[in-house]
Amino acid sequence: MDNQQQSKAFPVSWDQFHRDCRALSWRLADKGEFTAIVAITRGGLVPAGIIARELGVRTIETVCIASYHDYDDQGELKVIKPIDPKVVGSEGGEGILIIDDLVDTGKTARVVREMLPKAHFASVYAKPMGRDLADTIVTEVSQDTWVYFPWDLSMQFQPPISKDTAG
Repeated sequence: MDNQQQSKAFPVSWDQFHRDCRALSWRLADKGEFTAIVAITRGGLVPAGIIARELGVRTIETVCIASYHDYDDQGELKVIKPIDPKVVGSEGGEGILIIDDLVDTGKTARVVREMLPKAHFASVYAKPMGRDLADTIVTEVSQDTWVYFPWDLSMQFQPPISKDTAG
C-alpha cells in the first residue's frame, strides 16, 4: 500500500464504532416509531443490533446482498436472501428502518430502496456517491477513503503518514 492510499485509510475501533452507532441512534430517535429494522448484511448486522437496543426495536430482519468484485471495482449485485414479505407488509416499507455500516457507491442501497421505497435508510458512514440514498448518517468520508471496520482489523503497528517523523 503506497503512502497516498494509506493516507486515505479510515480505521475504526470497536469503541469508536459503538459511539458512532449510538450517535446514529440519537439522530433516529425523533424520526418516528420503527416497527422493524432491516440490516443489510453483512456490514449492517452489528449497527442494527446496537440501534435496535437503543431504540427498543425487537424485530430485526436481514437482506443479504453480495457484490462480486476484485476489491478495485464493485461488480454485479446478487440478492442472496430477500426481505421476508411479512416484514415488508403492504405499505412499501413504511415504519421500517434500513441499517448499513457504509453507503459507498450506492449500488446496494438502490437495490434495497427499490424493495422498501417508503423505509428510512440510515448508515453509520457514507461516501459522496451514495450519500443521497441515505436519509440519516453520522459521518461522511471522501470517495477515495477506505473504511476499515473493527471486524477487519487486528492490533499491529501503523506507520506514520509522514515519512519525516522517524528519529
